[in-house]
Amino acid sequence: MSELRRVAEMVWEIPADARSDMRVPARVFADRELLTAIERDRSLEQLQNVATLPGIVDAALAMPDIHQGYGFPVGGVAATELPDGVVSPGGVGYDINCGVRLLALPCSDTELGQRREALVHEIARAVPAGAGKELRGGIRGPELDAVLRDGGRVNGSDEDVERTESGSRLPGADPGAVSDRARERGGGQIGTMGSGNHFVELQRVQRLFDSEAARTYGLEEGGLTVLIHSGSRGLGHQVCTDYVNRMDAAMRRYGIQLPDRQLACAPASSPEGRAYLAAMAAAANFAWANRQEIANAVRRAVACVLGRAMGDRTRQVYDVAHNVAKAERYEGRELLVHRKGATRAFPAGSAEIPGAYGEVGQPVFIPGSMGTSSFVLAGEPGSVELAFGTTCHGAGRLLSRTGARKRIGGAELRRELEARGIVVRSPSNKGLAEEAPFAYKDVERVVEVVERAGLARRVAQLVPLGVVKG
Repeated sequence: MSELRRVAEMVWEIPADARSDMRVPARVFADRELLTAIERDRSLEQLQNVATLPGIVDAALAMPDIHQGYGFPVGGVAATELPDGVVSPGGVGYDINCGVRLLALPCSDTELGQRREALVHEIARAVPAGAGKELRGGIRGPELDAVLRDGGRVNGSDEDVERTESGSRLPGADPGAVSDRARERGGGQIGTMGSGNHFVELQRVQRLFDSEAARTYGLEEGGLTVLIHSGSRGLGHQVCTDYVNRMDAAMRRYGIQLPDRQLACAPASSPEGRAYLAAMAAAANFAWANRQEIANAVRRAVACVLGRAMGDRTRQVYDVAHNVAKAERYEGRELLVHRKGATRAFPAGSAEIPGAYGEVGQPVFIPGSMGTSSFVLAGEPGSVELAFGTTCHGAGRLLSRTGARKRIGGAELRRELEARGIVVRSPSNKGLAEEAPFAYKDVERVVEVVERAGLARRVAQLVPLGVVKG
């Protein structure tokens, strides 16, 4: 865009006067090469649209993994000032509290040896994957209400809860704000992965960049990790659908005019805003319980293949959300921070992170794509100063799912990955092809940008040994 100007080494800005309806600038963290990729879709236009939201402060922000989404771009961040600023379901997304959880196994890749394929296979058996997959029986009624109120505290150990964002529970959740349709869709999906870009990946710690932080997180070179990526499944999707429709119908009543109906919103203090935040918190809690149950299943798989002691000693590093809106205080103001495809990255000393990590900063997990590295980072002070305590959440799509399928078939991709020693388990060749590594930006470049911008620093590089995909 001709309005883009460079304001720092890794920061670009479209000024607020570029459009008459923008209330704040639109700001992007990127280098020149990533910016060229970003400009291929409508994500910067969407970011400018976000800058028109009532109550937005400072700037509409985009991480280097930004790409076009529903209303908000994926990789977008927007903070509105409470109580009168708006909340927008599109600023959270359909997969409420989609997030990642990292487990560290008490053995090395060398010790695992020839049991690698058996372990990936057992994880695939333990964690249902694919669109619409459910567990027999599921949970309903009071049992589901407990999950919606208390999240991973229902099915997680004290240590797991301590090492989860927000203690695995968003306050203010109201099961009554979640529709019967949403409850019906989600009741059988606790402990399931879903499809799309969700996965459970067995990894080796390939390289350490910050040995002190790595040691604090329980990571060592050659060690094994399991990275879990999933969210709130059908329940969260339905919550978003319900409240986008409800807010779309209410905007005229509040005198809100927007350039895109997909940004449908309402004042956070309004009946519609309060109801959405209560339902969103319930869906976020559902997602934490879901990832907790997946982690429990992974531990059972580890115990089955490597012995009970190994399963019992598989510990959680951290769990962090990347699709959520949360009330946070910055410079004396209470703000509602929308993070869509963006993750918290609080620095050392923050009261919001586990005490064990207080001196090194919050763990951040940046997955690459099948066949490429993932990274563990630690939050830096720049994240608070520049981006409301936020950094990127992944590599970011470069090609659409259709575009990826046109370039490669799932069976061919499976053969390529397995030829590189990566064990693959997926019920869908179509879904596998959609997540081909070339469909994503270069994760190493993305991570370099956030590090040079001062949002987070690299701690460890993880490489895939086996992946279970939906």
